Amino acid sequence: MAEKHTLAFEIGVEEIPAFDLDSANKQLEKMVPAAFTDARIPFDSVEIHSSPRRLIVMAYGVADATEALVEEYKGPAAKIAFDADGNPTKAAIGFARGKGLTPENLERREVKGVEYVFATKNIPATPVADLLPDILAGFITAIKWPRSQRWAAYSEYFVRPVRWIVAMLDDVVLPVSFAGATSGNVTFGHRVLAPGAHTVDTAANLLDVVRAAYVIPTQSERERIIREGVAAIEAETGFTAELPAKTLLEVVNLSEYPQPLVSTFDEEFLQVPEEIIVDAMLMHQRYFPLYDADHKLTNKFIIVSNGNPECAATIIDGNERVVRARLDDAKFFYEEDLKHPLEFYVNKLDKVVFQESLGTVKQKAERLVKLAGALAADAQLSEADAADLVRAAQLCKADLVTNAVIEFTSVQGVMGSYYAAASGETPQVAQAIGQHYQPRFAGDELPETTVGKLVALADKLDTICGLFSVGQGPTGSSDPFALRRSAIGIVNMLEAGVNISLAAAIDCSLAAFAEQGVQFDAAAVRAEVVDFFVTRTKVMLRDAGVEADTIDAVLAAGVEEPAVIGQRAHALEDARANDAETFDNLATAYARANNLRKPELGSAVDDGLLTEPERPLAAAVAQAEGTVAAALEADSFAAALSELAALRAPIDGFFADVMVMDEDPALRDNRLRLLNRFVAVFANVADFGKMAKSK
Repeated sequence: MAEKHTLAFEIGVEEIPAFDLDSANKQLEKMVPAAFTDARIPFDSVEIHSSPRRLIVMAYGVADATEALVEEYKGPAAKIAFDADGNPTKAAIGFARGKGLTPENLERREVKGVEYVFATKNIPATPVADLLPDILAGFITAIKWPRSQRWAAYSEYFVRPVRWIVAMLDDVVLPVSFAGATSGNVTFGHRVLAPGAHTVDTAANLLDVVRAAYVIPTQSERERIIREGVAAIEAETGFTAELPAKTLLEVVNLSEYPQPLVSTFDEEFLQVPEEIIVDAMLMHQRYFPLYDADHKLTNKFIIVSNGNPECAATIIDGNERVVRARLDDAKFFYEEDLKHPLEFYVNKLDKVVFQESLGTVKQKAERLVKLAGALAADAQLSEADAADLVRAAQLCKADLVTNAVIEFTSVQGVMGSYYAAASGETPQVAQAIGQHYQPRFAGDELPETTVGKLVALADKLDTICGLFSVGQGPTGSSDPFALRRSAIGIVNMLEAGVNISLAAAIDCSLAAFAEQGVQFDAAAVRAEVVDFFVTRTKVMLRDAGVEADTIDAVLAAGVEEPAVIGQRAHALEDARANDAETFDNLATAYARANNLRKPELGSAVDDGLLTEPERPLAAAVAQAEGTVAAALEADSFAAALSELAALRAPIDGFFADVMVMDEDPALRDNRLRLLNRFVAVFANVADFGKMAKSK
């Protein structure tokens, strides 16, 4: 039996950015097995390990040699490949050359009575040790980084300078080099706990050598150590830590030998809004805050040390000094900001550019006030709520120029809420300001109140309409301003019961830009924005499991409002799935009339020409026109569907008793107009011709 080997490959670097390291891990997990398979290198398993200063590939059960391979290719017919004298034609010569052979190597074989030429290539086994150096070097260059760099006089690019390479097949060092680093059997340990070189005697021992040098070489293991340390601190203090996934991933990939430690800051800083403290710890220092049983922030927090455990007290003291300085700044900024009411900062927004062609943030605030007024009227808000909406729209961006937000950018909106409350604004205004950026991402909560939702909607819609008006809408997969996410947020708020017309809001928003002096084709931009929202709504409905033809049937009725599109699509889908009889009646009734109608004749039926068998259908259509319109006006799409389904019986009776294509042209055209009128009742609901009768 052929001998199997262990491969160890380590790229030693300066500290890799945390999220880049996670990405490289995932790339190598796919890249390495694929490369071995492509090279026909048999192996049992592959593992990818990493720490901030290294990427490690471990391959087990690697064979001595690649598998020998026989490849057979069918070529052209023999009568095409060879002329009458048996000489190879251009077809045979080209086919052979493409397979690395000569025409003399081709074979003739009969397949189903026809003779063809075949090429057979025997690819011998190759020693794996001969192939690995190029493959391993390829891994270094194949990893994709958000940003790469060159260093010294080297032309190669990598995320950080490569300092050492370990490349071993059992105890044999494989020759690999990159940007001045040459492979060997030496790795390097933890910078503080085990600095310097550490010899690897054989590939299978690389991970053990790394561990002995105080490096935890596996992301999942470092996370486990951090979580266990945090749990121990929670048990000791009685507090609960907040471990956001993004921050935790970053901390996991910032330390090679992690040790969670509990630290403290002065209680006086708890007078500062909690969000600033958490921002200072989580966003700036990657510390984890601790909360009491009532989920109130405490003055305890957790740091993750990458230093010597024996120096824990010194490490804690150093980190507490850092936090004290950050929180001292935060407290100062907060107290300085409170010296003025929130409205004071609105005029300063004229120094902040919103977008080069769209003016300043102050101009955005002025547009939001206009849009808020229109939304308040459309939503029929009470006088008090309407006033709160307009006031929140005026103030929602004011905190962008406050000291606290300039220093701690992630708390924008939140600080505005605090400052609004301190300035005597109503609780609803303060809450709306604090929540007007929501929803910020998929799954994020919507603002709690209608006023809050309308402020958020106005803010997002102003951005969308503005950027479309200056030709900065999303293209393909490019969406640098996250407009698709904003549109999804607006649609979610509309579906949550915000009772306004989005089309009217778009018109109002675009009018505000035109009044400001922005030059654009209003009709064209409006059409683009409406289509943008319709497309987002279609995607959301498909993600929710609604069939594509159901959505197309609803859109064919010319509906522009996302909430109405969603309501109608779900109702139609429900009828299709759960009320087969209603759906069958709808589809059949529509199909029978639609197949014969002639739109060019119009729908003005002459009642005097109606015969007795036609009158029940005419009466049913006349009644349905009113009842369906009323149901749609009341947003009761299910009721509209029921009214349409009720037309099945009269249309069946009509076709049973009436010869539509009568020899008398007047009777024939009048009956066709009746069918046109019948189909027109469906037109405002959905185009059932776009739907199959069953899934």
